[in-house]
Amino acid sequence: MDTKVVRIDESHREEASIREAGAIIKAGGLVAFPTETVYGLGGDALNPASSRKIYEAKGRPSDNPLIVHIADMDALPAIVKSVPETAEKLADAFWPGPLTMIMEKSDLVPKETTGGLDTVAVRMPSDAAALSFIRAAGGYVAAPSANRSGRPSPTRASYVAEDMEGRIEMILDGGDATLGLESTIVDLTAEPPVILRPGFITAEMLRQKLGCVEVDETLFSADSGQAPKAPGMKYRHYAPKGELIIVKGAAEAVTDYINKELAEGRKNRKKTGVIATDETVDSYCADVLRSVGKRADAAAAAKGLYRILREFDDEGVELIYSESLDGEGVSQAVMNRLLKAAGHRVIELK
Repeated sequence: MDTKVVRIDESHREEASIREAGAIIKAGGLVAFPTETVYGLGGDALNPASSRKIYEAKGRPSDNPLIVHIADMDALPAIVKSVPETAEKLADAFWPGPLTMIMEKSDLVPKETTGGLDTVAVRMPSDAAALSFIRAAGGYVAAPSANRSGRPSPTRASYVAEDMEGRIEMILDGGDATLGLESTIVDLTAEPPVILRPGFITAEMLRQKLGCVEVDETLFSADSGQAPKAPGMKYRHYAPKGELIIVKGAAEAVTDYINKELAEGRKNRKKTGVIATDETVDSYCADVLRSVGKRADAAAAAKGLYRILREFDDEGVELIYSESLDGEGVSQAVMNRLLKAAGHRVIELK
């Protein structure tokens, strides 16, 4: 099929195109759409066939749950058994926004959408175009990130087209995503609630509203063999085509180690790349150098990480070294995605 691309940013707001996109969803088709986090690959969340199409388009294992996107709080009660008080508190504080909540699903939501689970992940994005599209599509849009499974999540429409051209009916081009990392996911069926994926809504922010909130202990370790309860908990994600290795340790030791490995890579005729920060990027000798910004600016790193990984692919980089981007708050989300992209390949220098 031919994939239609329509520009819908502030200077090209086309309600007719959004209505057309909504009609595609209602007819069982797929549409990629912008959110404040990353681009989503949308289908009708209440149509089992649509969810199967999403898995097929992505090449994604069907036990990996999809997130149901809604545009109004009034839409929530129909798709969950009950709305817990914790969900009401978090929605008041963080919806619309980059927070996904897991609750017990109602019979209205097919298990094809939830990866076979009795729970459903729900989010209300803050992007105005996304909200208009969800309403036009009937109010319930299932959407993972709009990339082929395992690839870096797309933060602009051109990246969606790289992966999804000919696989879906339409791409709504809303410009660059403002945040650049997927939403925080918190499981409200656990007691206390548990963060299953870190994001811009941090553990500290959630604790201010709910009190005790735990963080899943596997977030920064290699994948377990358990069935995933939320997107991104299993399988390699966000990966560039080249080999990516993270190096942790004192700054000078990291720089020396990476430069030695880069030299070996060049001897083997490999095109090399480095992910660093503004403070260190000029210390490296690689074919392609990219900075995520100042080390203290986690938001900039979050916004730029997937773009950088895509740029390495565009440049044909075969061997990539990255400094570790450890820290608190949003830095944890950045490091979580970086570890997934590297398949947890980490060199720890003593």
